[in-house]
Amino acid sequence: MVEFHNEWDELLKDEFKKDYYLRLRQILIREYNTQRIFPGMYDIFNALKLTSYSDVKCVIIGQDPYHGEGQAHGLSFSVRKGVAPPPSLVNIFKEIKSDVGIDNTGKHGELTNWAANGVLLLNSVLTVRANQARSHHGIGWEEFTSNVIKLLNLREKPMVFMLWGADAKAKASLISNPQHLVLKAAHPSPLSAYNGFFGCRHFSQANEFLTSRGVEPIDWAIY
Repeated sequence: MVEFHNEWDELLKDEFKKDYYLRLRQILIREYNTQRIFPGMYDIFNALKLTSYSDVKCVIIGQDPYHGEGQAHGLSFSVRKGVAPPPSLVNIFKEIKSDVGIDNTGKHGELTNWAANGVLLLNSVLTVRANQARSHHGIGWEEFTSNVIKLLNLREKPMVFMLWGADAKAKASLISNPQHLVLKAAHPSPLSAYNGFFGCRHFSQANEFLTSRGVEPIDWAIY
């Protein structure tokens, strides 16, 4: 049984009993036993473990985890300290610097202090085979993460959803509560960042929205 040690335990307890999740679990058991899978099985749910339901201020939805050795650790776009920030994260840092003046370049790529500050770093798909992008699409994770987003949508306390790229934007229909702000842009990968990610100013917009609703703004620096 998955344990988050926060509000997600109660909110998601029935999710793990559903048929689709039981099928997904069997697939994962087989995959972890026969393939190189990222992140490690104890890191799959780190986003939900680090950011409890009531604490969420902003949701950044990624695609699937990084598929290179030592990169993924259960938070979208984040890598552990000591691992070079991948190109998408480098571009996120560039946009933060131009938008709010915070320079994270040359530090590291671990975003755990964002998670502690209320940023839910949730991938649409939570596992991947080594060196095989999108290899776990369609096995059940999309339903799980959509149901997480539906629960967040129900919350009355305002939050911001940042949807970057087609996979994330596909979740937009789940966010209907007018209390929340939905921001959309191109994906920050080098292939698409110049098509609308650079200059999107999502980080300042998020903080302006949160402040206007009486919510403490997010510190976009990494430590």
